[in-house]
Amino acid sequence: MTVLGRIRDARVLPVIELPDPKLAVPLAETLRDVGIGCMEITFRAAGAAEAIAAVRAACPAMLIGAGTVLTLEQLDRAVQAGAEFVVSPGLSRPIVERAIEAGVVPLPGVATPTEIQMGLDAGLSTLKFFPAAAAGGVPYLKALAGPFRSVEFVPTGGIDAANLADYLALPGVAACGGSWFVKREWLAAGDWASVSRGASEAMEIARTVRG
Repeated sequence: MTVLGRIRDARVLPVIELPDPKLAVPLAETLRDVGIGCMEITFRAAGAAEAIAAVRAACPAMLIGAGTVLTLEQLDRAVQAGAEFVVSPGLSRPIVERAIEAGVVPLPGVATPTEIQMGLDAGLSTLKFFPAAAAGGVPYLKALAGPFRSVEFVPTGGIDAANLADYLALPGVAACGGSWFVKREWLAAGDWASVSRGASEAMEIARTVRG
């Protein structure tokens, strides 16, 4: 299965800001145990590349990506660490092109029709919709999906258990990204029980929507 196919199959993409890269492997194991086979480790925290490399070595079946990739230098570090996809909050043509050259999947953020068109011009058909809630949420994304029927979106930003089903029910949504079940304070405390409960709830919502 392709990288995008695996994200689509998971329906839920954990967006993770790790306070310590040593927490990456136990987190990956916790997510794996509840049936989530993908994760995005963001460059918002130091040690992201180290964490990605650790997961790649210890949990090779886990689909691992790098998030908040803002520069080509971060992209290169993510690729060297073993990231299979890279996520950016906005659409940078140089990052998209470098990612494709490196053989990893770019998932840039868009929030307007113009940005979506730019993504299509770059040869992409799956885009991150960010910041989802602040940009207009489900109604706005539903309106965007009308003229862009060939595009799949991964909404991220302001999504939680209360509105996850509403996003996933949209035909143009491949999966939803979120951090509500991988809260930084839970990770810092090693509270894997809370992560497991939150992730299990998210997976159950996804299964219910899928039917």
